[in-house]
Amino acid sequence: MKFFLSILALTLLSSCYSIERDCSDFKTGTFEFTYTIDGTEHTSRFKRTEEFNIDYHEEKADSSSIRWINDCEFILKKLHPTSNSEKEAIHMKILSTTEDSYAFEYKLAVKRPNKPSRVEKGIAIKIE
Repeated sequence: MKFFLSILALTLLSSCYSIERDCSDFKTGTFEFTYTIDGTEHTSRFKRTEEFNIDYHEEKADSSSIRWINDCEFILKKLHPTSNSEKEAIHMKILSTTEDSYAFEYKLAVKRPNKPSRVEKGIAIKIE
């Protein structure tokens, strides 16, 4: 009986907590995020419109088309891929939002057969 009451109490307490997810504020704008490659931290900036995402890293621009699935999920596809891996679409999902930032995760939009899906996470900050 104690076990049942413990589970019930835990369920009630956890159901009161809801993650804020107002994704419409982040459909367009200029953002930046920090990521690490080989132990070195880098900051990247990108500008998003309703139809395009333009990444700026190391003074180079890279454009992708955007196809919105819903207010919090979209598919990115490079407009001018330079390798086979860049031809693959990316599925982006906004997990939670604050006043000026959002947490997201991304993975390949199409699962490769016989390979595990690799999901990466990050936080983007809206600067404009």
